[in-house]
Amino acid sequence: MIRLMVGLGNPGPEYEHTRHNAGFWWVEASARQLGASLAFDRSYHGVAARVNRPAGPLWLLQPMTYMNLSGKSVAPLARFFKIEPAEILVVHDELDLAPGQMKLKKGGGAAGHNGLKDIMAQLGSPDFWRLRIGIGHPGLRSEVADWVLRRPPIEDRLAIDQCVTDSIQALPLLMEGAMDRATMKLHAKPQRPKPAPRVTDPSPNGE
Repeated sequence: MIRLMVGLGNPGPEYEHTRHNAGFWWVEASARQLGASLAFDRSYHGVAARVNRPAGPLWLLQPMTYMNLSGKSVAPLARFFKIEPAEILVVHDELDLAPGQMKLKKGGGAAGHNGLKDIMAQLGSPDFWRLRIGIGHPGLRSEVADWVLRRPPIEDRLAIDQCVTDSIQALPLLMEGAMDRATMKLHAKPQRPKPAPRVTDPSPNGE
């Protein structure tokens, strides 16, 4: 069961629409879906919402610490409510996936993502779940810092937004902890339309 869903990003209007804030967009969409109200909570250095459900409360969290210190927000909430790493889902932007793609995985390294790196350090474990939302790669490592802090072009933003919309449909499975079924739903590719049958025009002479 997932008890804490974290979306990574940077606070402030100047970052609101940048690629690095894909995790924030996801948490905001989840809060709307669940009828939850996000509000700043000084104890956890972030914007949080509590969703009451029969199996126990679910927390939504947007760290307001800036990306590099995301663990400073995640760890206090997890410790206070005794939430294990395996009960945490972190949603973040992913350079190695194209816009329109997303992947669910558990554990692993930070792959250069400073938000993940700090969460791993603060929790003392990499064994939390990650929903990776593709933002594409600029092609050169030296351009990554500027890339993640820029607004994506409209076609990329629409593809990212579609990922968020599609993944929200898996919320019940994620909350339940049915990760195998959630993975199948999240990784499913839309079926290609079947080609129209070829129609051969009859010869005007009836031949």
